[in-house]
Amino acid sequence: MAAAPKAPLLDPAGKASKQVTLEAAVFGSEVKPHLIHETVRAEQNAARAGTRGAKSRGMVSGGRSKPWRQKGTGRARQGTIRAPQFKGGGVAFPPTMRSFDVKVNRKARRAALSSALSSHAQNGTLGLLDGSAFETPSTKQALALVEAWGKQTPLVLVATDDELGAIKSFRNLEKVAIVSPAELEVATVVWARSLLVTQAALEAVETRAGLKREETSA
Repeated sequence: MAAAPKAPLLDPAGKASKQVTLEAAVFGSEVKPHLIHETVRAEQNAARAGTRGAKSRGMVSGGRSKPWRQKGTGRARQGTIRAPQFKGGGVAFPPTMRSFDVKVNRKARRAALSSALSSHAQNGTLGLLDGSAFETPSTKQALALVEAWGKQTPLVLVATDDELGAIKSFRNLEKVAIVSPAELEVATVVWARSLLVTQAALEAVETRAGLKREETSA
């Protein structure tokens, strides 16, 4: 039986105060690169606007009659100045507005997020942070924590919107991105060389990755 995944809980000095046991269903799942690739591709496609376009020859105004007669001019025969070879004419096979969306099932998306998180847990690049330690914003303290932890950047910090002290402390650091649990995407987790999750955001991250929690009745 595989050991339960663990991650260090970092104190403000960047040292591991203790090891926290993580949910095996989220951070100890099998890493599936094909699902990660499929989901990242879908997320990047969803960010594309697909709004560019051009006019075809049928959409260009003018050119109702032939620019010159069919024979006797010594020039090639032409039917309309709206043809692509004329200046101001239409575009041959013009790009049109379209959607680049790629459908990925919800179950596959959650499995991909779980795989990406499990990869960080297995590689030792996942850490937990007590967001309450940053009662007042301090970029200097955040920088010291990152340097003491010793992991590579870019680094992604997952924090709740209420943890303003931690957010303001990390947001000015170079190669550090901050996202909320609701905004966490597979592409962001894959892009990160190291991942920090606050204790307050951990449960929301697990829920986003598909962990079902039993409701307790009073």
